[in-house]
Amino acid sequence: MMMLTNFSQLRKDFSAADPNLIFLRIFFVVSFLLFAGFLVSCENAENSYRFNSVSTYYTLDSRLSEPFGIAVHDGHIYFTDGHTGELVHFRPGDANTRGVNGLDTPSGIVVRKDGAILISETGTNTIKMISDDGREMFTFAGIHNERGFADGDSRSALFNGPTGLALADDGKLFVADTYNDRIRVIENGMVRTLAGSTKGFADGFGSAAMFDTPLGIATWGDKVLVADSGNRRIRVVEPDGTVWTLAGDGSEELRDGYPAFASLVSPTAVAADKRGVIFIADGHTIRAIGLRSFPYLETLAGGERGFSDSQTSQSKFNRPSGLAILGRTLLIADSDNGVIRSLHDGKSGMKISGISKPDLGPMKADEFRGLQPGRWPYDPPNKVREIAGTLGEIRGEIKDDNSQAWFHNGLDIPGSYGESATFIRDEKVLDPNAVANFGTLRELLRMPTIGYVHINLGRDIANNKYADPRFQFFNDANGKLAGVRIARGEKFKAGEKIGTLNAMNHVHLIAGRPGNEMNALDALDLPGISDSIPPVIESVSLFDENWKPLETKNAEGRIIIKERARVVVSAYDRKDGNAERRRLAPYRIGYHLARPENIGASDGVSPKFWAISFDMMPPQFGVRYAYAVGSRSGATGITVFNFIVTNRINGNDVREGFLESGEYPAGNYILRAFAADKFGNIASKDIQIEVVK
Repeated sequence: MMMLTNFSQLRKDFSAADPNLIFLRIFFVVSFLLFAGFLVSCENAENSYRFNSVSTYYTLDSRLSEPFGIAVHDGHIYFTDGHTGELVHFRPGDANTRGVNGLDTPSGIVVRKDGAILISETGTNTIKMISDDGREMFTFAGIHNERGFADGDSRSALFNGPTGLALADDGKLFVADTYNDRIRVIENGMVRTLAGSTKGFADGFGSAAMFDTPLGIATWGDKVLVADSGNRRIRVVEPDGTVWTLAGDGSEELRDGYPAFASLVSPTAVAADKRGVIFIADGHTIRAIGLRSFPYLETLAGGERGFSDSQTSQSKFNRPSGLAILGRTLLIADSDNGVIRSLHDGKSGMKISGISKPDLGPMKADEFRGLQPGRWPYDPPNKVREIAGTLGEIRGEIKDDNSQAWFHNGLDIPGSYGESATFIRDEKVLDPNAVANFGTLRELLRMPTIGYVHINLGRDIANNKYADPRFQFFNDANGKLAGVRIARGEKFKAGEKIGTLNAMNHVHLIAGRPGNEMNALDALDLPGISDSIPPVIESVSLFDENWKPLETKNAEGRIIIKERARVVVSAYDRKDGNAERRRLAPYRIGYHLARPENIGASDGVSPKFWAISFDMMPPQFGVRYAYAVGSRSGATGITVFNFIVTNRINGNDVREGFLESGEYPAGNYILRAFAADKFGNIASKDIQIEVVK
């Protein structure tokens, strides 16, 4: 560990410098990283890993599983499942797994030399110890189901949502006390605070240092690495409690570079090997420091949220929360995908040593509906409400190539300003940063299967806080209310108040796990909802490949097509009980082309296939494949949906397409466009065309 220890004196030499001399701090960090990088190179760290592939290593039995913490010890792999409350462990290549049930939102995990397992049981604010045979479990530190902050005897110490754990060679257990924003250490039956104080950002000694929602931690020689998620930085805690920033400038973007000048999105986990190489789970990516001969924070895999086993550049993750090193393979607890993944060289990953059960795939709407009874997000829960927006609708406006537009990912259910909104399902928080956009119109809480947006969380119409300790509010330096956190493991019942409607005057309800959102009209059994009104098709238009309108008609008034063409259908949907002005996106849109004499009764019911289907959330880049110029929708103005039905939009299947006139013999045809809603109502509209060779 030469790279870690030889620099300690240099750090101390600079510790007396004026902290306001920023250039000295920069010099300090850069000098350290240059030195560390040189030593890593000397130890051939850059030759130890040849990452080029991502594979699924282990799949779980439940589509709601949430693997979080992961560890490797004595040839066994251990991981926690925050949803099921299980500890699972197995030997690679052995189909027999063992587990411990009954934990309340387990998170971090480490294994001692004697085989005893330590787990942060975030849901009870305690640290649990499990014997090596899994038969005994007891509270190692903290008081069961009591939240707070107190050092002292481990039996009376208090924690607030402990998450990350790290074990030193001498037996010290380090704890990321996440919502106390502190790093604690347990030694000889005593708990003390090593570093941190109130929520914020500051380097310094002991209580002068500040963290914001620290999550994963790892030992790095005699130091502790901290994934400081809220500050978007990787921090280092020295043995004496001094804290300094290793990587990240605090900006909210994904940018590689020299660690002090690179940026992170939301680091959740960190791991380090014996040579000092650091791996980081950040947002939906896996990153590293120390793989090159010079200090550099680089992205190894992932980027866009989703699921994809492939080469590293094409791989996708969904909130990875735990990392562990197994030889030359990096194991990843891919939480919202519900699987264990491996980053490897194409030889040492899942194909050789993993256990991969049949892929369950995303949950379907009928299974999702059956999880819990349906209700509306207000009181009374059975009172039918209007629907103001559905999944797949365009938001923004498409005028040209520079226009800003995106897919709407939920169901908008109107209410009154300040009206109380309620939870629609029994759920517990799993994402440690489940709250976002506090104080804005986009304030939200993301539960594991349902998201709630446009709500003043835990507050009434006058912004007064609920007397509910599950909503942990905090103030800024001036004493003004600045935010709220809802800890991982907090539980809510259907019908309990979540907050009040802000000026958007509706609940934006998201159905499905993050990254696998589905159409809530299909996925939720909302009491009393009905729709007997078919969609409206306003027009059907044809364009050539370069978007020039095809308007030339023959003597019979048929539009002439000579080459490949695009078909655009302008349509919208309505619903029983909705105001006449409301326009919703249809559930499916498609078209069918046939000879006039071949258009029969069956051809008038539906197309051969639905070109655009909004049963699942498409990727955002697909908005320009679904909608043509002139499409627009938002809080104000006219709503226009111009669908490009020659393209394909079905979940993650997004591709461009055309009406290939060359595939049809010359002659007259009927092009019949279709639009369907979720309740089985279908509208159609015909135009007459002639294919000319």
